[in-house]
Parts: sequence; structure tokens; C-alpha cells
Amino acid sequence: MPLVRFPCPLVVAIPVRNEAERIGPCLRALADQQRACLTHAVLLLNNCTDDTAHCVQALAAQLPFGVSVATRLYPPDVTHAGTARREAMEIAAELAGPDGVLLTTDADAVPATDWLVNTLASLARGADAVCGRALIDPMDALLIPAHLHRDDAAEIAYATLLDHIHDLVDPDPHDPWPRHTEHSGASIAVRASAWQRAGGIPALSLGEDRAFLAALRRVDAIIRHAPDVTVTVSGRTAGRARGGMADTMARRLIRQDEMLDDSLEPAMHCLRRARARAALRRLRIRPRTGDERMTAEKQLADYLHVGVQDVAHMAKERFFGMAWEKLEIASPLLVHVPVKRADLPIQHRMAERIVCGLLSPAPSSSLIPTASPPGGM
Repeated sequence: MPLVRFPCPLVVAIPVRNEAERIGPCLRALADQQRACLTHAVLLLNNCTDDTAHCVQALAAQLPFGVSVATRLYPPDVTHAGTARREAMEIAAELAGPDGVLLTTDADAVPATDWLVNTLASLARGADAVCGRALIDPMDALLIPAHLHRDDAAEIAYATLLDHIHDLVDPDPHDPWPRHTEHSGASIAVRASAWQRAGGIPALSLGEDRAFLAALRRVDAIIRHAPDVTVTVSGRTAGRARGGMADTMARRLIRQDEMLDDSLEPAMHCLRRARARAALRRLRIRPRTGDERMTAEKQLADYLHVGVQDVAHMAKERFFGMAWEKLEIASPLLVHVPVKRADLPIQHRMAERIVCGLLSPAPSSSLIPTASPPGGM
């Protein structure tokens, strides 16, 4: 197959901490990409005390792209992946330029051979950012107890149902079904212009990847959750990032978490959230005047128990994402409600019922539980 040429620099940023054993497979996987080639790789060595630097130096000359290594000794309070990934992306942005594409992955990740070309395909279709999936290495997965795999599969299945509700009620033409729900730093690509507009990667000790995607949404970046973009990551329980995936698995090996992931909520709350967001979107993209607009604003305000003037003001925000974020904060009905793991079977059945009702040619109250949407739905 011919090489896919993307008309701008492609620079990957990798935060690294004591990865002498794994950085080689990561870089070789990036070198073995089919039908596409990176321009440059930036490795930010975050307080490394092993032979990572020597491993990179020995391999660099064999790679088909340029390699820049930045060594940092951060103070203890900021020596985390958020700080390292933020600075690595800043260096990558300087190399890529304002029209370039920035990618990031983890030092223990092994991108699939079509990782780059499939990412570029989503960007070529108009995306500003592309989120890929992080799959646990099959050999490492064998060491994880079966009950944790079952719990994870059940949680992912529920997350997929909630995402399907959002897709049916408030579809995103740039992120069509099928898609996934992951926001992992192991596989994110973003146009440099969108990265800059969002303010870069937040330097958080935990969850900098999710926070970055939230920042992109805030400025209406077009985000694609591409199911064909994948990397394999280690399933180790002694990780480098405190509170990261390794810590989560280590904790769950001792005792399973009582609550599901923070991104999940009860099915009926999800339906309300999707309907409210769709109503706000209509209010912005289809400007109304006079009584019709005032009626729509009042319906949404009543639906979410907020002031009409607040809705009117929020609807005029520069970005939809900013308007929606303010509305979520203002409404007592959009406060996040966590889900107990023990309640997952009930919530799963409720979500299935909602999806079935939304897919029905003539939705009925017997299929969609009562949660009256604002007018015009």
C-alpha cells in the first residue's frame, strides 16, 4: 500500500519515567507504522533513575524519525505524568508548528501498526482531536483474576449504553456510532491549533488526559473516538503514575471498588443530561426571536430548575462547550450522581430500556421512562 502523506509535521510526545525495559518496544512500534511515518518524537524523561536515557540513545539512530530527549528533575510535588506530558507536548508543538499535529502516548504503550494511519484518516475527515483505545497486553491480562475482567467488561458495556443514549438524543455528526468512550493519554492526537486553543495539557497529578479532553470540548473542538485506533499497554500493578491505571488494578486486586468509574451516572440522569444538552444546542444553532425563543428558554430553565435569564445568558456564550459547562454547574439536576457497583445490573437494564425506546419508530412511555424533556424534543 502507498504511503499516506499528511501535509504537516507529525510529532509524538511521550512522558517517560524509568522505562528502560519498555521504551524500546514503544519506539520500535512507532517506527514500524504502516503507510505513515512520524516526523519527530519528543521523550521527556521525568526524574528517571534507570538506564532509560542510554536505551533511547542506542536506538535513536535506527529510527525513521527525529528524536529529541529532554531530561527533567521536577520537585516532588509536581513529578507526575501531568507535568511531564504538558511539557512534552509544549516541546512537540514547537517542532510541529501551528499547522502541525501533536500525538501523545505512554512509554509502556505499543501502538498497533495502523495506529498512525487510522488516526490521520480521522483527522482528514475533519476531526480536531482523535482518541484511541488502550488495550491491556494479552500476556499481562492472563495474570489478572477473571472476576476483575468480568467487572471491567460489565462497566464498559454500561458505559457504551450511556454513550449510545447520548448518540441517539444528541448525535455528533463528527463522532458517529460506533465509537468508544476512552480518554487515555496512551492514545491522543490533536491539531496544534486546537491544542493551543484549549490551553494545552493540564498539569494535574491525576487525570490530565480526561481534563485535556474536557478543555477541548470547552472550546468546541471536533473530537473523534475512533475504534480503529489502538495501543497495547502493560497490565502491571506497580506503575509510574500515582493513582493511575496500575494503582487502580493493584487496589482492585485487594478489594474491588464499591463505585463505578466517575464518568458514569444512573441511566435516567444520563437521559436527562442528553436531552438538556440537545435542547441547549438547538437554542444556539437555530436562533429564534420573540415569543418562540423566550418559550424555549423557559422550557429548558424549568426542565433543569434554573433561572430563565441564566439560560438566556449562557446560550450566548462564544462556545457551546462553555455554555454547556456553565449550565451543568448551575442546574441541581445535572449534579453528578455516582453509581454503586451493586446497582449496575439494575442500571444496565434501565439503560437498555431507554435505548430500546429511543430506537423504536414510535417511542412510547412504556419503553422510555418518564423524564419529560424540554419542548421541541
